[in-house]
Amino acid sequence: MKSTNNEPQDIECAVIYCRVSSTKQLDEGDGLSSQQHKCEDYARRKGYSVVKVVHDRGVSGGMIDRPGMRDLLSWLLAQGERKHAVIIDDISRFSRDVTVHWQLRDLLEKAGGRLESPAMTFGHSSDDKLVENLLASVSQHQREKIAETSANRMKARIESGYWVFRTMPGYKYVQTKGEGKVLVRDEPVASIVAEGIEGFASGRFVSQTDVKLFFEAQPEFPIQKSYGGIRLQKVTDILTHPLYAGMVQAVKWGIPLRKGNHEALISVKTFERVQERLTEKAYAPRRTKLAKKFPLTGFIRCSDCKNPMRSCDSRSGTGKLYSYYLCRTKGCVSYGKSVRQEKVEAQFAALLKSMRPTQGVIDIVRSMFADAGEHRARQAEVTAKGLAGNLKRIDREVEKFVDMIADASSAHAACAYERKIDKLETEKVLTTQKLAELKNLSRRLPEKVELALSFLSNPWKIWDFGDHSMRKLLPRMAFSGRISYDRKTGYRTPQASVIFRFLDDFTQNCKMVPGGGIEPPTRGFSIHCSTPELPGHGTAAGNAPHAAWVGCN
Repeated sequence: MKSTNNEPQDIECAVIYCRVSSTKQLDEGDGLSSQQHKCEDYARRKGYSVVKVVHDRGVSGGMIDRPGMRDLLSWLLAQGERKHAVIIDDISRFSRDVTVHWQLRDLLEKAGGRLESPAMTFGHSSDDKLVENLLASVSQHQREKIAETSANRMKARIESGYWVFRTMPGYKYVQTKGEGKVLVRDEPVASIVAEGIEGFASGRFVSQTDVKLFFEAQPEFPIQKSYGGIRLQKVTDILTHPLYAGMVQAVKWGIPLRKGNHEALISVKTFERVQERLTEKAYAPRRTKLAKKFPLTGFIRCSDCKNPMRSCDSRSGTGKLYSYYLCRTKGCVSYGKSVRQEKVEAQFAALLKSMRPTQGVIDIVRSMFADAGEHRARQAEVTAKGLAGNLKRIDREVEKFVDMIADASSAHAACAYERKIDKLETEKVLTTQKLAELKNLSRRLPEKVELALSFLSNPWKIWDFGDHSMRKLLPRMAFSGRISYDRKTGYRTPQASVIFRFLDDFTQNCKMVPGGGIEPPTRGFSIHCSTPELPGHGTAAGNAPHAAWVGCN
């Protein structure tokens, strides 16, 4: 066939095609504007009239399906028999894959386009095809080499503890000197994510759907606009990602868990608890609107059949909406008989108010917690020493297996030793994280104690002023199981949770005695406290600064 240079100049119009594979190239020398300028200059020299400019932004040269290229081919086909020159800056802008290159060349010619470039000649002779094949191969090699180099750099970086992939909600990349881009907390989303994960671990959120509802209720949490909320898969990704526990890994590259160089949002213990809960029996998705409106649904049960009561809304003939709790168990004598929501929940609030212990008992419990905290701190020191010993053991075993790899007689044995080292490295990461948590125990414990005491002293306030998730969690914290409700008499005698039963027994079965004690010694327990005497329990000499509570049982 004749060379392109010998073909008649029957083309008067041209289309310019420009492509960049990343947003970074938009500002560099081979950006879209630079490519377009070179192609326009070439068109002027050839006497072409540029009728269309097509850009492909952020598209790999190894892909054949590109938005800009589809637009270009469709436009050429619409021009009928009229031929157009398709000008590209360089062959690498057209494609970076030999197979893709020739497929696109064929599509262009069938659509009525003729490929041209100021950098080379596209012809049909054997010599032209040889040069074109060589240049396309070089372009493909460059793409593969860039990808290989980039992957090697990413592997080395993640092995050093730096995250290199797309960020997760709660983190953002910040450019630093010496370390490059590193992950940092992205507030307030980071605190929202941490609360959601910890809430699922503790049981505050019964299911992943509850976590989803919690995230969607936070205005600051980023939602998927096209979806109008958050997909459940996004919640699963958050709950299962070790990044939030301060760890990184790359499964596709065979890089096991290791400590990351970023701040953890949750503890390793919390992360492990979440994974345990995810493997437990799954809960069916609940009705979203009713679940938010009826916090006692599924917790109170019918006193006749002992099955959980349901909830519903009912609209009267006048259009007014009424809300009810009712039994939906067929065969039950209370089947379909409803009780107004206001009545059921008001009685539950009264039940919570009756559980409030006295301030004196709360003060004594605070003192007990303080003593328990000191004991826990001493235990933590012993545990920390054991963990430090485990770290030394792991290091010794890693060194042993490294030596064994060097002396291995077969590749199979060497691979087995490497897998063992990977497991030891993962164990080392988890042990290091647990050790760090123990060191922070003394700082976090007082805060948790005060939070627990605020709940014990005023559980009904949480019911009155807490959000939906807290109102759902409160019944499970205050009572040891579901409580029965009779539509005529109200709540049957409920079984309080362990802590409230303890406080109740502590109040009823204890009495104040002089600081000198009782002779002979009485069986039971005594707790010394420095709190003021309760009213009506002073000694003859006045209120003693120290006294003892003696258990009667």
